[in-house]
Amino acid sequence: MSDQTMSTRPLLVELQTEELPPKALEKMGVAFAEGIAKVLRDRHLIADDVVITEYATPRRLAVHLNAVVEQAADQPFSEKLMPAKVGIDAEGNMAAPLKKRLDSKGLGHLTLADLETQSDGKQDYLYANGMATGAKLVDVINEAIEYAVTHLPIPKVMRYQLNDGVTSVRFVRPAHGLVVLWGTEVLPAQTLGLESGRTTLGHRFMCDAPISLQSADSYVEQLEQSGWVVPSYDKRRETIRQQLNAACEQLNASLGSDPEVPALLDEVTALVEHPTVYVGEFDPVFLEVPSECLILTMRLNQRYFPLFDPKTQALTHQFLIVSNMHVSDPSHIIEGNQRVILPRLADARFFFDTDRKQPLADRVDSLENSVYHNKLGSQRVRVERLRRLAVYLAQQLGADAVLADRAALLAKADLNTLMVGEFPELQGVMGAYYAQADGEAPQVVNALRHQYEHRISAPVNAESLIATLLFLAERAETLVGIWGIGLAPTGERDPYALRRAALGLISAFEQLKKGGYFAQSDLDLRALLEFSAAGFESGVLADGVIDEVMSFIYERYRNQLAQSYDRKVVEAVLSLQPPLQQVNARIAACVDFAQRPEAESLAAANKRISNLLQRNSDAITALNPALFVEQAEKDLAATIDKLAPVAQQQFDAGDFSASLATLAAAKDPVDSFFNDVMVMAEDPAVRNNRLALLQQLHQSMNQVADLSLLA
Repeated sequence: MSDQTMSTRPLLVELQTEELPPKALEKMGVAFAEGIAKVLRDRHLIADDVVITEYATPRRLAVHLNAVVEQAADQPFSEKLMPAKVGIDAEGNMAAPLKKRLDSKGLGHLTLADLETQSDGKQDYLYANGMATGAKLVDVINEAIEYAVTHLPIPKVMRYQLNDGVTSVRFVRPAHGLVVLWGTEVLPAQTLGLESGRTTLGHRFMCDAPISLQSADSYVEQLEQSGWVVPSYDKRRETIRQQLNAACEQLNASLGSDPEVPALLDEVTALVEHPTVYVGEFDPVFLEVPSECLILTMRLNQRYFPLFDPKTQALTHQFLIVSNMHVSDPSHIIEGNQRVILPRLADARFFFDTDRKQPLADRVDSLENSVYHNKLGSQRVRVERLRRLAVYLAQQLGADAVLADRAALLAKADLNTLMVGEFPELQGVMGAYYAQADGEAPQVVNALRHQYEHRISAPVNAESLIATLLFLAERAETLVGIWGIGLAPTGERDPYALRRAALGLISAFEQLKKGGYFAQSDLDLRALLEFSAAGFESGVLADGVIDEVMSFIYERYRNQLAQSYDRKVVEAVLSLQPPLQQVNARIAACVDFAQRPEAESLAAANKRISNLLQRNSDAITALNPALFVEQAEKDLAATIDKLAPVAQQQFDAGDFSASLATLAAAKDPVDSFFNDVMVMAEDPAVRNNRLALLQQLHQSMNQVADLSLLA
């Protein structure tokens, strides 16, 4: 192949569109670049170490590859044709079916002497082997573009008509231009009714005319200098971040530390092509409104960055605007944004002032008009179920039942407020503000504020106990009710967030344990779920819902724990479905036990015992020491009599590590028993008695975990 044929140049492909969906832009940019690179790599037109640079702005997707060959090197091929008995006739000549197959594959010039016969173990097949001419970039580029366009992670496809007034195509947004440059040369390509060229568009407002690109390598420089466009998503994001931080430093302010800040940064990066940050402000009188309302309207509705006092983290009356315009005098941009935000802040203040005119408790009865689920009744009916559960939990954990009942009564009362109607994300938060204004107890206010959090993240104390009870009641009622009417999660679908509810419930048990609330309480998960189920009308919930929800919760716990512990240890503990508050201590005990020299032998013996008992469960009788024959079984019985009471006492005290350590002393008698004793003796009475002895050992050894699963 000549040097000219093997010449290598950079390649640029750009697709110009109308404004793309901002939350999908970054992923679409990466997918567009990867799609084109995949096809070129499959056709051997780029090397594995090629540098791929993706670009994505609100109005374009593009990719630059630094080294793309004009034509790939010839590639060896092996084509399986057909069975030899079909392709070769009785005279040993090429049969008609074989000739037809070769013609269809462009291999009609081959003779039988050019073909190879190989056996697949059953019969002989004919193969055509040779060297295929390498693919040409000019022939492949259109395929690569089509592949990239059709494999984008598009959230919603739209159909639009092309300029011919007849043809319609489907894409995320109407496309207006296609650039395909290999070095300085335009490669012919078509997609979405567009023909490739070298003309791109600059900034919608700051660039007067289309830009004729000189080459693939001049793309970024020409767009940035002549077009006022920063094509790199990552560069725009970093530019915005630096400008935001510089503004914060100048104003002695902070962007805050909540996770919405980086998410908003990603979104504004996808909304601008040439970012410039300006400072806006509003009348400080609006700071009398709960800060969550102001923050939400600024971020959600206007994509502004609220500013906070770096010491107190209190919201200030200033905010940052990420504009798509760079001008010498930005006063009109700032004033325009300040005018836009004013009515939204005024609405928030009006909602807050109006909502406070009615006590939160007076709103509870109106929940009768709000449907929770058509099979589970109204929100008012649900509140009564939550009250019942909250009082039950308070009694179980020694909390103030009156406060627990009050928190549950008011839990959903803010759903019909003006503020929550405008901002559903503020459920619970606004209820807490209104309850505080009404003079409700601090524990009740705290419970309303935290009821929608994903998990309890700190040990429960006296101030957070009522909040934890409401949190538990909500999740127990949701899991039993939603699951019970047949809406269990399927695959990735979990519209009622039952997986999150299960993990939240687990976290509550964990943090109650850390707070010392199980020292005098025997709160049980099954009992809680059963009590919850009893609060629904008869016939509403499906049979078996408690067992299914129990299994679901432990499965969630299993997946969570398996990220930190050996899966065998996790399975050994959770297979017993122990009290949730004991799981971590039992796992720690098993981890310690697994390090002991006796662990492997006892786990293997335990597995053997489990199999014997499972196969002979009907034959086990009461243990009779008079039927002992061998010294080894007498020794094992004596060991069990000695160790079992001690291990049981330690287990009852919650010292699971000590309980397992005590039982580890049984290793030698257990080993001797299996070495010297035939469990399945011919005498049925002796055999059954030995099984009874093993059952007694099995019960003592497997209280903390199923040790056989450690084998």
